[in-house]
Amino acid sequence: MFVSRAYVPDGLRPPHFRQWPYTVPAVAEVVERGIEFTHPVTFLVGDNGSGKSTLVEAIAEGFTLDARGGRAARKAGAADTTRTPLGEVLRLETTAQGARMLAGPRLKKKGFFLRAETAFSMTENLGGVPGYWQENTAEMSHGEGFLAVFRSMFREPGFYVMDEPESALSFTACLHLVALMHELGERGAQVVCATHSPILASTPGADIIEVGEHGMRRAKWSQLQLVDHWRRYLDNPTAYLRHLTGS
Repeated sequence: MFVSRAYVPDGLRPPHFRQWPYTVPAVAEVVERGIEFTHPVTFLVGDNGSGKSTLVEAIAEGFTLDARGGRAARKAGAADTTRTPLGEVLRLETTAQGARMLAGPRLKKKGFFLRAETAFSMTENLGGVPGYWQENTAEMSHGEGFLAVFRSMFREPGFYVMDEPESALSFTACLHLVALMHELGERGAQVVCATHSPILASTPGADIIEVGEHGMRRAKWSQLQLVDHWRRYLDNPTAYLRHLTGS
């Protein structure tokens, strides 16, 4: 593993919590207590607005990955460097392996941030660019392009951050990603992933952190609200839809 904890140092804590993103309970808890990483694969699971994307963006920045998505960013302060509010103050406690990687040259850093909001443009524009994937992903479906990115960029032991990677994936493609994340964890990589997908969250051996109005809590897959809702819906869609469609 490369990162053992994400936290906000006392001297960098905002003076109040009245502005976004510090009004989000999960973010406020990270500012107050930090978040520990104990497994090679960690999932942040929660509803829209729960703060999981805000957290993974800041964690990616802490490992010098570009918050817009992609590989290692340039040094902070560069004209084209994007910084998020939480990313400005969040710091990572690294393992010895992580510290060595961060201290090395930028091109030697093994890591990637896949952000659903920008991944489509990346798959179209970076195919064939040295250091990225060879396939012409602009000629593929979004799902096929995502899988090409995963196969090319998520290979060596490194620090990989993903924000809702399931957005373009079919059921079968999600299963392929589960296998890849499990393999990465077994081979010494570390993955931090925000997701709505009960399929991805079922990755064997993963640590699952459920975020919401309560803040953050660790949970087993079978105990997740996400899993419970999907089970209930698939068992009886009408029980949900009748309140929305009036039928």
